[in-house]
Amino acid sequence: MPADQAAGLRRRSARQPLRCIQCFFDSAQSTSRLALALHQRGWTALLVDARGRLLADAPARSLFGWRQQLERGQLHTLPLPHGDGWHAPGARADAPALAGIARGYDAVVFDAGPNRDDLALMPGAVHAVVVEVNAAHESMLRAYALLKTLSRADGVRSIGLLGAAAACDRVCAACGHFLDRRFAHAIYSAAHEDGLFAALAVRMANEEASPTAR
Repeated sequence: MPADQAAGLRRRSARQPLRCIQCFFDSAQSTSRLALALHQRGWTALLVDARGRLLADAPARSLFGWRQQLERGQLHTLPLPHGDGWHAPGARADAPALAGIARGYDAVVFDAGPNRDDLALMPGAVHAVVVEVNAAHESMLRAYALLKTLSRADGVRSIGLLGAAAACDRVCAACGHFLDRRFAHAIYSAAHEDGLFAALAVRMANEEASPTAR
């Protein structure tokens, strides 16, 4: 058995908590690339198309909307190279019954955003947030506002940034100046990494057991 598959089996047999990763990305493909990087580390992911931009062209598989699917206790998913995809525009991580239904996965990856109002915590899950920051002033302000909201939340164990390196550095500096120091030190910028999605996946795997945010 390949090592990555064995790692995923060990994680599930150890009954480790479900990981919920919320991606606030400009590019829809960035969410898929992160899910693929997690898959390469042995994680089985449910990719939630909460913005309706990843799986909109996929053939319809159900007469029921995502809320009805949750009520019925059965998600109608599409097979993807890195796991399963679920077309659920408007869904949030705290949607009733989602946490229980998603227990068969190692991670639930949300194509979330673009605003901090879209942030929600899944009951019983270990939470991570990844934010894309570009050189536009509006993008940096939006990223800082989201991180400021996160600084007041409990249960977020991993916070990553990607995008324009200088913009990520400016956001990190602002967080270090205005937000709680321990929280600011927990923010990880992958913008300087060559394989940034692989670096983020490694970071998330290594931080499974150690909380970084208050």
